[in-house]
Amino acid sequence: MTTVTDREQLRQNTDGTALFVGADHGAGVSFFWVDTPPGGGPETHWHPYTETWVVLQGEAVIESDGEELRAGAGAIVTVHPRAHHRFRSSGTGNLEMICIHASPKIIQEFVTTAPGTT
Repeated sequence: MTTVTDREQLRQNTDGTALFVGADHGAGVSFFWVDTPPGGGPETHWHPYTETWVVLQGEAVIESDGEELRAGAGAIVTVHPRAHHRFRSSGTGNLEMICIHASPKIIQEFVTTAPGTT
């Protein structure tokens, strides 16, 4: 069976981010389709699986296990399992990217300490 789902059906908040939970669609992956203004992004968290980001437009500053990286349109970023990470939209316009979770459901735990600290 093949299905088509409209992004608007998956929007989670007023800034436009959509959530696709693979288990709800018979898919083995899940993803966030992020669309957030400068300064937007999640707090520090981790997943028990790999997460892959595809930056479609804008720029992100990424903090992962004590490192800070930058990624712009066209970049593909891989975050390894259990890495404490977060990103912030850092450009002048919205950051749009797909955050692919190697799981049919999103599993994430938010942490209260900064990446790289104990």
